Amino acid sequence: MSWDPERYLRFRGERTRPSVDLVGRIAIDDPTSVIDLGCGPGNSTAVLRGRWPGAAITGLDSDPAMLRAALRSDPYMNWMQGDVAAWRADGDFDVVYSNAVLQWIPDHAELIPRLFRAVAPGGALAFQVPTRADSTIYAQIQEVASDPRWREITESARGAIVDHAPTFYYDLLSARSSRLDIWTTEYQHVLEGPEAILEWMRSTRLRPFLAALTNPADREAFEGLLLERIADTFPRRPDGRVLFPFRRLFVIAYQTSG
Repeated sequence: MSWDPERYLRFRGERTRPSVDLVGRIAIDDPTSVIDLGCGPGNSTAVLRGRWPGAAITGLDSDPAMLRAALRSDPYMNWMQGDVAAWRADGDFDVVYSNAVLQWIPDHAELIPRLFRAVAPGGALAFQVPTRADSTIYAQIQEVASDPRWREITESARGAIVDHAPTFYYDLLSARSSRLDIWTTEYQHVLEGPEAILEWMRSTRLRPFLAALTNPADREAFEGLLLERIADTFPRRPDGRVLFPFRRLFVIAYQTSG
């Protein structure tokens, strides 16, 4: 199921905020080479460009529609098509960066050290992923997907997201890095209503479920049941809008200087 850049960017401000927060914490003043792994439509890459306008920045993504949107956003950036799961480089980049992508790639015990090996001496690996810890919306999606009507056909989708605690990344990177910065932030996004929360999830976590539900009636019933739960859990505030809590995990690991 291909990505939909227009749908993804309906929440551009909310989706870009973690990029701003992550890039702002990377303690490297003047990198020469930077890569944005899973750059999507280019909104996170623009944040990198704003921080380091003199760096050679590459945006890599596997989805052609996302890359076309990225190219429209900045025709002069170096955009490349490629799969982050298969990407390899050896000490070539001062900053290896990824915003809300690595959760789609399995085996972080192999992936994260491999990405860190692509960092040049004195550089940094910086990434952010959504976390399911205490996440009501993720739990609701799993519960609805376990309904007997579609439990079997959504089995693969239920396991599509990789989720680890901060301690996992600390143990993985602490002996490899000269310095490690790990934190979580729970954003309280102000959205127009429960339907907006459902729309948010359609462009990310719901994608594999909607792809599995090829019968339109099943898809409609699935979304209807999920929307009922969302409306009960995230009631409208007095102004008619809803607060949508969304927690993210941030990691910055610095390579030893040469």
